[in-house]
Amino acid sequence: MKELYRAARLLAWVTQFGFSVAAPLAGCILLAVWLQGRFALGGWVVALGVVLGLMGALGGLVSSVRRMDRQGAEEQKRSRSADRGVSFNEH
Repeated sequence: MKELYRAARLLAWVTQFGFSVAAPLAGCILLAVWLQGRFALGGWVVALGVVLGLMGALGGLVSSVRRMDRQGAEEQKRSRSADRGVSFNEH
């Protein structure tokens, strides 16, 4: 049961990681293309959308990696405390 729970949590993290990196990039590019077509702006709008999207994707990547690192450290703490055995009040 623990392995299934761990696999489900890993799948959730991978999904979150993908969305946090891909969504800002795709959203900024799509918005830039729409702005270019709607208001007849130059190609600089799309280039600006790509740059802003990459910056957003990088921010999502950094925050996701930090969150995963923090969660891994918490799991290590829990596993160390579980290795010590069960105290009298934890039966």
